[in-house]
Amino acid sequence: MDLINAAPPALVKSKAGFSLNRRFIKRTCFPPQHCRELTRSRSSAFYHRKTALAATNTALKAVLEAKENVGTELKAPPPVRIVVVVGEGSVSPLKSAPWADVMLHIAKKLKWVDDGLEMLVFSDSICQSDGEAVDNLQREVSKANILVIVAVTNRESVTWVHANSRNIANIICFESSPTLRNKLGGSFIEKETKGSIFSNLPGISQSKKMKESVEIAQTVSEAWDRHNSDDIRFCVLVIVNAYIRPVSILKNLRAQGFSTLNCMVKNCGPQILNCLLDPNCRKALQCLNQCSPVDQVCNYRCIASYESPTLEEFSLCVLQKNNCLGLEAKIPEKPYVPPMVKFRGEDLSHEMAEDLFVGWLGSLDWSWRVVAGQNPAYDQFPCQYQLFYRGKAKGSFWYEPIFQVKTLEGKLVWRRRKYRVKRGKVPGTFNFSVLDNGVVSNEFWTIVDVSDDFSWGLFHYSGAARVAGQSYTGAVLVSPDGDYPSEREHQRLVSALDRCYIKEWELFAVDNCSCEDPPLGLPEGSSLHRNVEVKDLTWSSS
Repeated sequence: MDLINAAPPALVKSKAGFSLNRRFIKRTCFPPQHCRELTRSRSSAFYHRKTALAATNTALKAVLEAKENVGTELKAPPPVRIVVVVGEGSVSPLKSAPWADVMLHIAKKLKWVDDGLEMLVFSDSICQSDGEAVDNLQREVSKANILVIVAVTNRESVTWVHANSRNIANIICFESSPTLRNKLGGSFIEKETKGSIFSNLPGISQSKKMKESVEIAQTVSEAWDRHNSDDIRFCVLVIVNAYIRPVSILKNLRAQGFSTLNCMVKNCGPQILNCLLDPNCRKALQCLNQCSPVDQVCNYRCIASYESPTLEEFSLCVLQKNNCLGLEAKIPEKPYVPPMVKFRGEDLSHEMAEDLFVGWLGSLDWSWRVVAGQNPAYDQFPCQYQLFYRGKAKGSFWYEPIFQVKTLEGKLVWRRRKYRVKRGKVPGTFNFSVLDNGVVSNEFWTIVDVSDDFSWGLFHYSGAARVAGQSYTGAVLVSPDGDYPSEREHQRLVSALDRCYIKEWELFAVDNCSCEDPPLGLPEGSSLHRNVEVKDLTWSSS
């Protein structure tokens, strides 16, 4: 479709655009001053007409371009195909869960991040067989963007992998035959790169691309060695993000360049100077610089080890107030975990749900103690005490976790946080917020289940530290004394974990052995239960 600018009869075209035909003006106006007025009037009118016409043309062009592009912009990106081959009968370090079960579970967790991540898991016994099964494996491997090899040591299987993986650009191997090599971005990555005899030869150095691949391989290897489901998923996401396509939760996690530095110097000069002069704050920055920006375990361990008022002021200015790194994150929407709907046969109300959080506080000096947790960054600290209570102000509710941290220098120290808690739309759901070392985290908590006798509870959470560019999920299993629920409660516990899409082998047992003198205590004016009482319950650790 052609778009045409048509000039009216009284107009002539000039190099500068359109102008009024002066002979037309002379025939239609007298005396001359009227002509000048008419010229101005007609020029103004035409200017507005011309502007409107140009705007219309621009809009029509945009519509036409949009029609041409329709289907292109909305078209979903092609799926990322990931094939995993695990050793037949191999057992993982995750409470001896079979590797096949672990990787099948990781396949589901990948979907929470990006529905286009398709992971298929095969036993290496198929490599040693004939027929349709091995043909299917060969077909899937030929289409794979990433091949993950886990605990494959059988000689025949190794030979099959070598023969069928030549054209795959990304191969990562864990706990497998040393003859299987890692390959990222189409280049093989040596497992030992430091001290290579080639690196010392004049004129020979790793390319920038190879150095980046080596760093990614190191990040993946360190995450894998922590042996938890979140970090195994993280390994896959890092490779997808680096070599296939951007992963939303990993994007822009380390801003660089003049704009970042300019923002910091312009807005936070005193805080930067104070941090560099403070030993703990300086150590925290040095520690964080050694972490991958997407490695929450490493990052939070640095922060918890070296936290100080100076570090809080630095983070508050650079991140929270000015977002100099330009990061962004939001609370994950998946998985959706439903809250419990009844307690002791009654429909759960908001007040009743708050009472379940308050738990044993009043009978004991704490609400709950954490038995185990699912998140490797935030749930694994020793000696975790939970304090839930109603505040002095009307309608206020607070949560204070108290926990130990074994610092990177080997010291054992107590830490305490304070969360503001507000009711969610549905009873049993809550919105938490906390200022943690200068950075605000917002979290959505769900009471998944609490036993009638208050012998245990399960709480799930999803959260995000927006300006730190990090989002996360987790769950904590709690009891009055920090001991695991009795065997008679096991089936109900497994059912509650299933509603969180968590396997029991994903939980970290919290070390509750050496918890002397925790800094407990409540603010003056606090109140506890309203509807549910626990003071009459008889509880013992037996």
